[in-house]
Amino acid sequence: MKMILVRKFRVLILMVFLVACTLHIMIDLLPKLERRSVRSDGEMGCACSQNHNEESHQQGWGKVRPKNTGEPGWPNKHTLRILQDFSSDPSSNLTSHSLEKLSGTVDKNESFRKLEQQEGPRDIADKQLIQERSINKAHVGTGHSRLAALFQHPLYKSSVPPLTEDDVLFNVNSDIRFNPKAAESQDWQHVVNEGNEEEVFMPTGEAHIDSYPNWLKFHIGINRYELYSTQNPAIETLLQDLATLKINTVAMKTGGTQLKLILTFQNYGQALFKPMKQTREQETPPDFFYFSDYERHNSEIAAFHLDRILDFRRVPPVSGRLVNMTKEIRDITRDKTLLRTFFISPANNICFYGECSYYCSTEHALCGKPDQLEGSLAAFLPDLSLAKRKNWRNPWRRSYHKRKKAEWEVDPNYCEGVKMTPPYDSGTRLLDLIDMTVFDFLMGNMDRHHYETFEKFGNETFIIHLDNGRGFGKYTHDELSILVPLIQCCRIKKSTYLRLQLLAKEEYLLSRVMEESLQLDKLAPLLYRPHLDALDRRLRIVLNAVSDCLEKHSYNDVVEDDWDSSDAKDKTTKR
Repeated sequence: MKMILVRKFRVLILMVFLVACTLHIMIDLLPKLERRSVRSDGEMGCACSQNHNEESHQQGWGKVRPKNTGEPGWPNKHTLRILQDFSSDPSSNLTSHSLEKLSGTVDKNESFRKLEQQEGPRDIADKQLIQERSINKAHVGTGHSRLAALFQHPLYKSSVPPLTEDDVLFNVNSDIRFNPKAAESQDWQHVVNEGNEEEVFMPTGEAHIDSYPNWLKFHIGINRYELYSTQNPAIETLLQDLATLKINTVAMKTGGTQLKLILTFQNYGQALFKPMKQTREQETPPDFFYFSDYERHNSEIAAFHLDRILDFRRVPPVSGRLVNMTKEIRDITRDKTLLRTFFISPANNICFYGECSYYCSTEHALCGKPDQLEGSLAAFLPDLSLAKRKNWRNPWRRSYHKRKKAEWEVDPNYCEGVKMTPPYDSGTRLLDLIDMTVFDFLMGNMDRHHYETFEKFGNETFIIHLDNGRGFGKYTHDELSILVPLIQCCRIKKSTYLRLQLLAKEEYLLSRVMEESLQLDKLAPLLYRPHLDALDRRLRIVLNAVSDCLEKHSYNDVVEDDWDSSDAKDKTTKR
């Protein structure tokens, strides 16, 4: 009798346990089922529309028209997504393995929804303060503008030689055509005639260049001599696009020591997002090695403006943006690896840390206030499949070792060997590298181990100034070793030398034109005042280094005459 009772008791306990487990499973699944039903009703986005967008995107935008034939072809490989890339790594557009597969999202919405409901007046006030700061822009067009006067100076009015088909990266009349109707997107900027009838296509059936998005106009404008021209109006509008366009997808960029995200916009443009890691007044500790420092989002933005002020125009357009981590990253990403790294901090801020080689852990998490995060957005360059780039090792590359020194650090005649080595033995490559040296010294950037050029143009082309996140770290220290290429080679372009002299004058003082230019960005102010003062101090150091070279060598041996406009010379002399 006792045995029967014991067995019945055990069965009862087992049934209770099974019922409890079933209830827990139903409770966990209920929110997911509710969300799926809502999505199917169209309240949170119809799945069919998403599939339609994916299908239209897979159809591609590129339209290949074989030469001497009238039959158009539509291969899937020529899409707008393939037109863009940022790194020389062939796998740079493979943002993550999880992006290749359509995976489900991790269910953390409940905890985040509770956080949003708990936000009080203080959190709302914090958001307003951040938003007010993000739109702190100066009206440069009114009153006296040093920046506008600088760009009107004859030294900034030089023109490139006449361009042939071999001198442009893309020819709009070449085999690759771009048809906005292929994606059937309403976000494309259509051209409408006076009769309100759509007038987007030319008689050949292809889209007119004016209807291209700004990122595509930027790509088409690249040539042998410059990444973009001063007369290209698409650059300013592209900067606005980077700061304001709706973000459609987000994924991590593979490789690198620190977290970077690839953002895709509604017009199929893409940008590399570097989030804010340090405040503007935080200086790099003196004991930090150059290769162990954080990358700064404001350095990426300031580098673009400095590059343009120096009239190099070799940095892709970069803009600052205040990103909502909830709506513009977490809710739209399909990258499971990225999504798993989101969490809520003890201060009730939304954080994530992603996946990378070094600084991707909870100790290095990126946290919003409560979900607002600053970052830099750099426009992508054309994809490597359409415009290959060659990666060059910098002859003055550092050892990246705590104790070992590079050869150039111990050999004062190192440049003589470089001058006899291709491609530095002919053309302007060595002088372009000196330009990059001046650019890096003004920023304090020691992390220039490689550089890139467009393969189509061979050795006779400019150097692309990519990856400038480790600049503007120290304002109390001037790293003279960055200037070693200039000091050892004693060579500089005349156009560069004249512009540096101009920027040292009170009328066009570098720190002031930089401050005015940076005020155009959404995240202004971008540089701590001591960094701006350091620019003027370092500019004087560069000019003194050139003066020292002129004392040792003749003017023609030091200054390479690349400035041919006699009219501009006369105007500059008068000033």
